[in-house]
Amino acid sequence: MKSINGKKVLITGASNGIGAAVALELAKRGAIPIMVARSKDKLQTLQNRLKEDFQIEATYYPVDLLNLSEWKQVIERIKIENVAIDAIINNAGIGLFESLDKIEWKEVEKMLRLNNKALIYTTHAFLHRLKQRPEAHIINIASQAGKIATPKSAVYSATKSGVISFSNALRLELIDTNIRVMTVNIGPVKTNFFDHADPSGSYQNNVAKYMLEADYVAKKIVQAMFTKKREINLPYWMQVGAIVYQLFPATMEKVLHKQFHSK
Repeated sequence: MKSINGKKVLITGASNGIGAAVALELAKRGAIPIMVARSKDKLQTLQNRLKEDFQIEATYYPVDLLNLSEWKQVIERIKIENVAIDAIINNAGIGLFESLDKIEWKEVEKMLRLNNKALIYTTHAFLHRLKQRPEAHIINIASQAGKIATPKSAVYSATKSGVISFSNALRLELIDTNIRVMTVNIGPVKTNFFDHADPSGSYQNNVAKYMLEADYVAKKIVQAMFTKKREINLPYWMQVGAIVYQLFPATMEKVLHKQFHSK
């Protein structure tokens, strides 16, 4: 693992779950989180914890990334106040597990705007600055759902597949530069993501024994920073399943019919 001491890392969706866990792991290793999320109170609490526990002076910016005009203004502030940003972790995202004929269009738009548009917009906004650093990293939080689509996740899976495709193409565009691009393709993680994605709790109950801890995911992400690693796939057995699915999709859909309908 490469040293990240003193590196400035922008994290979206930093107030909860994986984003907050990554901020803590970064601070533990001497990096300086630049935290973005909607909740000012949660960001302030996290900032205080990073200072008390690790003596790290993190900064935060409360903003709703669904509002791109507001986010654009905040980005200009970040560029002024944090001249050197070494890495971006595009973590903010939202999901809703529901069949397409039952989901409200406003929920579809939220997923498209936050999971794709905001992620691409953020990357585009900081790309020139990242090129000016000796080394830089773009880390996009995707999902195993982007590799294996299942019922009640047509839109969510499409957005995460888009994140993977965007990252793969961007990696090729930047192959001769100082910037590395990595996707983090994860299965279910114990976070408040499911408060919105699965309000009934039925999916969480079905996959409870497979759910990952946010701290574990955060450690894996930070350990891979500024390396040549293309992807992190967690848990490993889901990655194996994704490979088999790509080779034998019809067979997998038949064999795993019950599991695919567990949402």
